Amino acid sequence: MSSVSITAGGATAPRRRNGPGVLPGFGISMGFTVLYLSLLVLIPLAALPIKSAGLGWAGFWDTVTAPRVVASYKLTFGASLLAALVNLVFGTIVAWVLVRYRFPGKKIVDALVDLPFALPTAVAGIALTALYSKNGWLGGPLLAWFDLKVAFTPLGIVIALIFIGLPFMVRTVQPVLEDVERELEEASASLGASRWQTLRRVLLPALFPALLTGFALSFARAVGEYGSVVFIAGNMPMVSEITPLLIIAKLEEFDYAGAAAIASVMLVLSFALLLLINLLQGWQTRRNGRLA
Repeated sequence: MSSVSITAGGATAPRRRNGPGVLPGFGISMGFTVLYLSLLVLIPLAALPIKSAGLGWAGFWDTVTAPRVVASYKLTFGASLLAALVNLVFGTIVAWVLVRYRFPGKKIVDALVDLPFALPTAVAGIALTALYSKNGWLGGPLLAWFDLKVAFTPLGIVIALIFIGLPFMVRTVQPVLEDVERELEEASASLGASRWQTLRRVLLPALFPALLTGFALSFARAVGEYGSVVFIAGNMPMVSEITPLLIIAKLEEFDYAGAAAIASVMLVLSFALLLLINLLQGWQTRRNGRLA
């Protein structure tokens, strides 16, 4: 089949193929990718429902609906969603400041954003516990002035999850903000739009996919967090016990099937929420494409 066509001037022009172009070696690369993901992701995840199948349906249901387990689900997902929402707002503000403003110490602030990435989670948990305990620098004044206890409460869990999730939000939004053309904002202002209208109609549509991605990453990181939370949570059943800690407790009791059952529910719920976020992101991207 010829890959060229004749133009009106008699010159030849390359003909676009009907199907997508495929680089040589695509089959081998695709096979390696599937094998790699299967070994690292699919097979380990598939082991969870297989292991929990030993309980039987009745045993599985009794395990995952026990009051202590349900309370840990509510706390884990509730605290993770709240922390991700806080990071969505304040992480975006931090990214905006780092991109749009110049000030002394900017490089130090930019480096501090990455500190939760480099800091071991156990160290972060110990530091936050010391800071927010009743004798800590912040915990003492909060308790004395506002009668607000942070350490060993669900509030302490939220603070720990905000700490470890902030970099995901900032580093996701920051490069997108850098790519947003200032001319769009200037054109919007020249057409008489207020700052709020420019933010709502120009900036937010451009940032929306990045905001959802950062939110999803922050939420996913929070759901699976253990090291920084276990120290500040207090780990009291029905009060401040997160699901990862409950899974560890099941493993220490040699109840491997029960731990796998609880983890399977966590897997399904987390995947469903992340899938919903990805669908919203894809919908917004297509909507922006139609409006462009």
